[in-house]
Amino acid sequence: MKEAEDCFLKVKKDYLKLIHKEKIFDKSISEKINNLKKVYIPISFWIENKYKKKGKTLFLGFSGGQGSGKTTAVKILKIILKKFFKRKVHVSSIDDFYKTLKDRNRMSQNIHPLFKTRGVPGTHDINLVKKFFDFVKAKRFKKTKLPKFDKSIDDRSKKKYWFKIKEKPEIVILEGWCVGAKPQSNFLIKKPVNLLEKYEDQDLTWRYYVNAKLKEEYKKIFAMIDSYIFIKIPNFKMVFKWRFLQENKLRQKSQFRKKIMSFNEIKRFIMFYQRITLQMVKDLSKSASVVMLLNKNHKITKVIFRS
Repeated sequence: MKEAEDCFLKVKKDYLKLIHKEKIFDKSISEKINNLKKVYIPISFWIENKYKKKGKTLFLGFSGGQGSGKTTAVKILKIILKKFFKRKVHVSSIDDFYKTLKDRNRMSQNIHPLFKTRGVPGTHDINLVKKFFDFVKAKRFKKTKLPKFDKSIDDRSKKKYWFKIKEKPEIVILEGWCVGAKPQSNFLIKKPVNLLEKYEDQDLTWRYYVNAKLKEEYKKIFAMIDSYIFIKIPNFKMVFKWRFLQENKLRQKSQFRKKIMSFNEIKRFIMFYQRITLQMVKDLSKSASVVMLLNKNHKITKVIFRS
């Protein structure tokens, strides 16, 4: 109990500074403090215990629906793990491993037009993720660089802007909406879940290809992850609402206004994610080691620890 209080006092200032920077103004100060005490500090202690038990680099997967707040949540956990536990933490977003716009254009011509849009399994360079994981697991560690994706231009950043990793991390967190996703049966694949699938993937080529990627490359990567933390959204309708708010934040930050999505573009965009998001709610709600339950007001109502 005292250790948790010490942790709170140590990280409170940096936590509130981050919350302000992330423009989270819709929560009261008491709710923000409560989240730190009841959600993020207990999860951080859980991660620290997992790391100590393993005794070497711990690989965590962190996922949740679009706009659920996973990126901010991971930033908070990183602050606590670094500031209080003195851990070397590296966070990678699976978004940063997207294939280049040129590669996705090629996929859209050779496989299916829907692959021009980033997001689904098949649009990431999974080999780069595997190389990074293998690199961290190796006994000898050398400085390395990891790609950075710029959503405002819908393409990978130039190499001079890539992430530099100078020392071996003790905790690696891979966050992203589809991290830990499992493939579906062919029976489920055949039934469209929205208008995009019904009218733009009538022969099922896109759906089958995405599912095949989950069965093969993505399954191998996800198997390398020790434990999963999952943010469970109340329903898929909230994804649109939260994604819209997210896009407005990006609009405020970005100098490249032309690539920020409009209301109708977001509505279409989230259809690409719907099938896998709904399946993940079913699967990871049961299999993830830690589940954070969100309500419609974007409030974390409960944290479930399984292992």
